[in-house]
Amino acid sequence: MTTLIILLYLAVLTFGCGLHFLNNRHLKQYGREIPPGFEGAVDPDTLAKSSAYTLVKGQVSLVRSIFDSVLTLLFVFGGFMVWYDGWLADHGLNFITAGLAFFLLLSLAKTVLDLPFDLYNHFKVESHFGFNNMSLGLWCADLVKSLLLSTLFFAILAAAAFWLIQAAPESWWLWVWALMVSFGLLMMLISPYVIEPLFFKFEPLKVEGLAEDIREMMGKTGLSVSKVLQVDASKRSGHSNAYFTGFGKQKRVVLFDTLLEQLSKEEILAVLAHELGHMKKKHILKRMLLMAGVALFYCWLAHTLIGWQGLPMLVGLEKVSFYARMVIFFFLSGILTFPLTPLFSSLSRKDEYEADRFACELQGNPEDLATALIQMSKENLSNLHPHPIYARFYYSHPPVVVRVQKLRRMAE
Repeated sequence: MTTLIILLYLAVLTFGCGLHFLNNRHLKQYGREIPPGFEGAVDPDTLAKSSAYTLVKGQVSLVRSIFDSVLTLLFVFGGFMVWYDGWLADHGLNFITAGLAFFLLLSLAKTVLDLPFDLYNHFKVESHFGFNNMSLGLWCADLVKSLLLSTLFFAILAAAAFWLIQAAPESWWLWVWALMVSFGLLMMLISPYVIEPLFFKFEPLKVEGLAEDIREMMGKTGLSVSKVLQVDASKRSGHSNAYFTGFGKQKRVVLFDTLLEQLSKEEILAVLAHELGHMKKKHILKRMLLMAGVALFYCWLAHTLIGWQGLPMLVGLEKVSFYARMVIFFFLSGILTFPLTPLFSSLSRKDEYEADRFACELQGNPEDLATALIQMSKENLSNLHPHPIYARFYYSHPPVVVRVQKLRRMAE
């Protein structure tokens, strides 16, 4: 069985690498062709730069994925997990403290091992293509803040989860699920006010008349917004974005300052109309309910398999701690859930098309959203020639060329 599981894991890794190479080969073959509808907006130099950026990012991601996979195999099957499990058990810690130490130390080790990839991505790849605006000092400050916050929140959540596991050994899966869902909702509520300001500076929108136009557009849908803000994203990156955040009457519109420089007022309104479509069509709520349902099944499955005596034998082990059993479960679930990737991607793309249609109906001019997508893809050096199979498997958004073509058919 151990050999079969290793072969399945390698098959998943090989399949992912195969899709990556297929996508790269497709891009190298067609990457110099300007797609229909992009004539005049994207020149050959920009297209070549976009292709180069996609290839380099893909190569770094592939190396990182292979590196992580090798480390995972060594940890689970190479004896490192057994040694680590035994070493921690020798310290005589109680159940909750031992669980925190087990996963926090692993998380710290993972962060240290990922540092070379993160540094190379920011200061080599992103800088080379003109996106990175961060100094090393700012990058380090962000890293420290992220580590402190993630450690704090993980410690609180994990300690509560391990307490529930200890207090209710037969039904902990249900209580842990409720804890995870509640914690997720809490983070969505406090993040805009507590976490995001630690990294970004938010201020009222400075583009004259745009905030009023946004409120008027939202009023047509029966929604209101408490604040319309811009954020100094350009301090860190040249990439652009816009999003809604908050619940009820506390909804906020946040626009990257980079987006304000790249798009016209009509195009910005079209992008926000698309985001409004997600809210009015209840895509966010449906996605949250779906993920809550998946998490419920996942917690039940974790309870069932972690408590099964034969679980360690699947990876060639005999007796390991509860925490090592959790690692084995996470490892196996990664293999089992991989085939679901295209399903969730497809559901997400369906929502994006629906939000596009809503935006066109609300604003009345599909061309504004089409030109906004073209400009954003140009500024962000998006891949205009993804392989169809790769896009169907991994893309949460439809390929931008396909979206633009559909929008212009609506306009006609």
